[in-house]
Amino acid sequence: MLDLRRLRLLRELHERGTIAAVADALQFTPSAVSQQLAVLERETGVALIARAGRGVRLTDAALVLVEHADALLTRAAEAEADLAAASGEVAGRARIATFQSAALHIALPAIETLAGTAPRLRCEVVEAEPESALPALALGDHDLVLADEWEHQPRGLPRGVERHDLLRDPVRIVLPARHRLAREHRETVPLTSLADAHWTAGHEELGWDEMTRWTCRAHGGFDPDIRHRTNDAIVTLGLVARGLTVALLPGLPLLGAPRGVAVRAIADADVRRTVFAATRAADAARPSTGALLGAAREAAARIEEL
Repeated sequence: MLDLRRLRLLRELHERGTIAAVADALQFTPSAVSQQLAVLERETGVALIARAGRGVRLTDAALVLVEHADALLTRAAEAEADLAAASGEVAGRARIATFQSAALHIALPAIETLAGTAPRLRCEVVEAEPESALPALALGDHDLVLADEWEHQPRGLPRGVERHDLLRDPVRIVLPARHRLAREHRETVPLTSLADAHWTAGHEELGWDEMTRWTCRAHGGFDPDIRHRTNDAIVTLGLVARGLTVALLPGLPLLGAPRGVAVRAIADADVRRTVFAATRAADAARPSTGALLGAAREAAARIEEL
């Protein structure tokens, strides 16, 4: 009889690549992971792991077993969810991964709501970008992820993950309040007029950076001179308020923008992102998952009413 816990270790090694990464993710020691995988080899009677330089690789037999492990672990998760649904109680642990502005305006209000409606549900939040949070959701590290998708950058989902759209978030030009264009244009600003500006964007190869470059090229005809990089909207707004930069930001982080910042629509362009929640398909029947989604939807609906 194959042990599901050991099968999960093998599946995790296939996904994460190293025994150290598996140990870190599952709160084991590397030696404990190695010992359990050695037991699995004895149980199956075949070699599952081979040395590869300083690391390890899975054998062909192990890759076959990983395919079965995915199916078995999914069925086990579905069985747990059905059992939780049968009890009807919203309880247990709910781990939420989210980017900063969604944490402030969706995750935290949702957790506050659940503290009253589901007091036996232990909610935990961790800040994480969708690029890393969505794969981790599929592996079971999180229970709900708040992520975003820019219109020109469709975001793929890992196998076994479901998407639930929450809101559409318009992109705005953010200027120093004393900027000439902010004084001359009270509603919309032509992006072409900012070709010579100093810009702030996210770190390279993440969604905000890609959106900034694409929007400036598509609607302004220029490559932005990006002087500052941060994934923190608060830092960005601080740079703008001090007259050091301009930026393109979606509406969510602009709720409660500080003094010294002017927010304008992009003239002749409608650039938006979608903010969505993601859960594992195997957890669809779990009451805690339904409660998390319901509270997130309520928080998002309140934002759209603003």
